[in-house]
Amino acid sequence: MPYSNQPTVTASGVEIPLLGFGTWQLEPDDARRMVREALRIGYRHIDTAWIYKNEKTVGDGIADAVAEGIVTRDDIFVTTKIWVEHFHRDALLRQAEESALSLGLTPDLLLLHWPKPTPALDETIGALNEAQEKGFTRHIGLSNFPSALFRQAAALSTAPLITNQVEYHPYLSQKTLIETARELGSSITAWSPLAQGQIADDAVIGDIAKAHGKTHGQVTLRWIIQQGVIAIPRTAKETRAAENFDIFDFELSAEEMARIHALARPDGRLGDWLDAAFQWDKDAV
Repeated sequence: MPYSNQPTVTASGVEIPLLGFGTWQLEPDDARRMVREALRIGYRHIDTAWIYKNEKTVGDGIADAVAEGIVTRDDIFVTTKIWVEHFHRDALLRQAEESALSLGLTPDLLLLHWPKPTPALDETIGALNEAQEKGFTRHIGLSNFPSALFRQAAALSTAPLITNQVEYHPYLSQKTLIETARELGSSITAWSPLAQGQIADDAVIGDIAKAHGKTHGQVTLRWIIQQGVIAIPRTAKETRAAENFDIFDFELSAEEMARIHALARPDGRLGDWLDAAFQWDKDAV
């Protein structure tokens, strides 16, 4: 797929646009409006989840854009997620079908939203593969899986797990997880790529932004996608969505990339809902 000639990453033969539009915390009406606007701006990757309670209006926004001739279905990559309460086989298959019906399309990617110790991982991964086999999704993957569990899931899966969506921004190192994804032929997708706004006051990022005539957010998103990591920033403002998309006309130097990497800190994680049965990777910072 051309995806309007945007930069992409290829995971197990699947091409994924590196810049996506996230819909976490968007109310249904805002989700419909912003998805349609994001597609008009040029985004070709849309991310949602069952637990966001906006899958239907995300699908409506896509349908609006298709009806207006902004995109065709094949122009875009759509991701949604199975919620943790639906990890037993029958419940997972029901939700996978429900999500596809709510979206009004077969998602390109269906993820397990957070790892859970029960049911057993082999049951959940088996059901996720079955959802793909039944046509409820084109591809499958994970979200918020530490490296050890990522490897276990990949070993259990018949189909490739083409991404692991995790928190990633300048204040949180994910070096180990990024390396694990590459070893497995997978990819990493960054949620909260702008550190929930914390990057806006960062002096280091500000210096780099000034040098390029860009904003703090644009530099941060460029830093992420330049690593071959997918970024899915979310906003309810059309102007901010357009700003976030304007990152394809400049490149950060190796020195600038290193300066931003050096911002990582031990307490950089903003959203920790990992089950106590598991542990995050411990990257040295």
